[in-house]
Parts: sequence; C-alpha cells; structure tokens
Amino acid sequence: MLFSSMSFIFLFMPIVCLIYLCSKKELHNAILLVASVIFYAWGEPKYLAIMLLTIIVNYCGAILIDKYKNHKKIFLVFTIIADLAFLFYFKYFNFVLENINSIFSVDIRFIEVILPLGISFYTFQAMSYLIDVYRGECSVQKNFYKLALYICLFPQLIAGPIVKYHDIADQIESREVNFEKVQYGVKRFIIGLSKKMLIANTLGAIADKIFVQAPDTFSPLIAWLGAFAYSFQLYFDFSGYSDMAIGLGAIFGFKFLENFNYPYISKSISEFWRRWHISLSTWFKEYVYIPLGGNRQGISRTCLNLGIVFLLTGIWHGASWTFIVWGIWNGFFIVLEKLTGFHKTEMHPKLDILKHFYAIFVFVLGWVLFRSESLTYALNYAKNLFGMLHIHDVAYKIWYYVDSYEVIMFIAALACSTPLFKNILNIKKENKLLYGFVNIWLLFLFLLSSATIAASTYNPFIYFRF
Repeated sequence: MLFSSMSFIFLFMPIVCLIYLCSKKELHNAILLVASVIFYAWGEPKYLAIMLLTIIVNYCGAILIDKYKNHKKIFLVFTIIADLAFLFYFKYFNFVLENINSIFSVDIRFIEVILPLGISFYTFQAMSYLIDVYRGECSVQKNFYKLALYICLFPQLIAGPIVKYHDIADQIESREVNFEKVQYGVKRFIIGLSKKMLIANTLGAIADKIFVQAPDTFSPLIAWLGAFAYSFQLYFDFSGYSDMAIGLGAIFGFKFLENFNYPYISKSISEFWRRWHISLSTWFKEYVYIPLGGNRQGISRTCLNLGIVFLLTGIWHGASWTFIVWGIWNGFFIVLEKLTGFHKTEMHPKLDILKHFYAIFVFVLGWVLFRSESLTYALNYAKNLFGMLHIHDVAYKIWYYVDSYEVIMFIAALACSTPLFKNILNIKKENKLLYGFVNIWLLFLFLLSSATIAASTYNPFIYFRF
C-alpha cells in the first residue's frame, strides 16, 4: 500500500487514526501493531512470514546476548548472519548468479524471487536493535509484541527513515498524543504528499521519457533536462515519503528524526551526505564506520573506512553494478575531500558558488548512474551531457518533454530544494493572517494532490526498488 494512494488516504489512515485516537493509551501499541501487519499484508501477504521470521530471529538473538554475556559476540554474529542471509537471498542472489554465469561462462538457472517490500529498511532496523543490546546501549526487549511493533511500524516500514532502536525505545514504552502533535503530523503529511504527487511525479514523467531512449537519440540539452528532472524526482519522492512518515509518526505520538536537510544546497559531497538520507548515513556511521576505527587510526585507515562505507552504501541500494559504482563514485569524492580538506576550506562568499557547482556536478552525474539500467548506458549518457557522443537522430524536440505546467513544477522544485519555506509549520497562531493563509494553502495542496491521485495512473515510488 502506498501512502500516496486513495485506499490509504481515504480508507486505511482515517480508520486507523480514528480507532487509535479514540482508544485507551494501553491499547495504542496493539492497535498500531495490527494496523502495521494489515498495511504490509495489503500488498504482499506472502512476505509477512519473512518479516515475522526476522522479528523472531532478532528477538531470540537479543535474549541470548543478554542472558549469556560471556558468549554474546557469538550470538551477535550468528544473528546478524541470519539477517543478512534473508537480505542476500531476496536481493542479491540472482545478481551473484548473473555475474558467476558471465565470468565462468556457465548457465546456472536463476530463481524466481520478488524483492519483499521494505526488506532493506526493516533488516537494518532489526540489526540496530541487536547491536544496541550487545553494546548495552538499551535494555533487551522481552515483550515480543513491542519489538515487533518497532520493526514493522507502518509509517516507516517500507522506506524509512531508518529508526534506530535506542532513539525510539522509550517512545514505544510510553508516549504522549495531543492535539498539537496530531495537527503538526497532518500538516507534515500533506507537505510530503504534495512533494510526491505534484513535483516528484511530474518531473519523474519527464525523466522516464528521456531515460527510456538511447543516449544517442537526444541532444545534450535534453540529456541535462533528464538528469535534473530525475535529481528532483528522487529528492522529492524520497523526502516526500519521509515527510509523510514523520507526520504519521507525530499523529501517533512518535518523534522520528529528520531524514533530509536540504541536501541540494550543499557545497561539498561530504556536506551532501550529512544532509541526504540522514538515517542511512548515521546508521552506517554508528554501526560500520566507527567500529572499523572511524578517523582514529590515521588518514590512510580513515580513507579506507570511508571507502568501505560507501561501497556498502551502494550495495545496500540495489543489486546492480550501477549502484555499486555509484557508491564508489561518492566514496571517491568523500575521500578526496578528506585528503585535501576541501570540505572545510573557507572561500570568499562570492566564490562559494563554485563549491555549489562542484557539488551539483558530482551528485547529478551520480544520479545518472543511479537511474541507468547499465554502466554502458550511464557512460554514454554522461558522454552526451558533455557533447562527446555522436547523435544519430534526435527523435523529439525539448517541448515534447516539458509544457508550461512542468516548467512551473521545475521552478517549485528549485525553490523547495532550499530552506525558503523551512519554517512554514512553525508559524504561531498569534499571527492569524499568515497562519490562516498557510492552513488554506495546505488544504488546497491536499485537494490538488488527491485529485492528481484520482486522475493519474502514473504514481511510482522509486525506493520500492531498494
């Protein structure tokens, strides 16, 4: 079930919210757990067993870690191996077979398997809990149903943000639900829905028209149009989902950490990754980078640790060489900035724009890799961007891809990529005129987004691939 679907907005969410808000506090966790199971089963009931098995494995693993402290490392390792085994089988097994077939010229048959929704996200959450217990950063959760709620909580189940257990453990035990939180949550949800339906989907349709063609059939101008359209689609699709998840969490009394902080205003790739998919970045920092030694063992080891983290980041995103190379691409520039101190270098304010252009250049080219179906396609697309590819035949002019409405959405995407409207939800009731205007505007956006959902058949969600 998508957050941006009629069944969720006008059926599932109102029913769950009504039952939750009208129920006793003691029933809140049970209601959310049942709702989360229904939410996941709505689309793929057969994969409930995989998620249930993940919960059982990590519940038992943590109990054993807590009970047998002298052997806790053994139980930690075996449980993490089990977690990663599920992920490997469903996400990477056929990819490995494909490469074995190619390298050794054999013909091992692929298995027919569909990637379970959200497996990358809930697996990382389960591992977060396990490692937190191992480190003694939280108490073992002996109530199976509370642990199940943490792992399968529906607002962030299928696409994050990745909520670490020690950040939410107390909220699972006790949290406050009040009018202010519900009001904020509804508004935050509307903002996320608008990002997704009005900006991401509009610009995504442009990107799809371009990336479906061979790179030698459109001009460099159209290639740049496709690259920027996809860059905006990816950001507003994913940040929109995060906004909706954070908003839903607030309605139910949870406070999830922010997942995006205007990454496209970054002046370095190091800064970009402090602002982009923050929950994933901090997960890798806490559970991979620091355990590897972080920056405590000299510059060479620091660079190696960074390289490992970004290689794993690429692999986490998907079973394809494009994702792996994309991770290496980001890691290369992170290491380069670390070695040169570029990300810390202060420049004259008027020259800071050069750093912005550098960052845009790197992450936009990275998104071309991210979007491409193969390395060959990505290479040819990149050649086209810089006029290095022979164009055989331009199939369509630029106005085939954009009309006046889509130009407006490009402008909206550019404006909303900056902190221009950052404090829109913090406007106080005392400022009656502005407060009322914002509420009316949000209502308009909700109605427009709902109409778009009802009228359109184009409603992808990019991170379902991962």
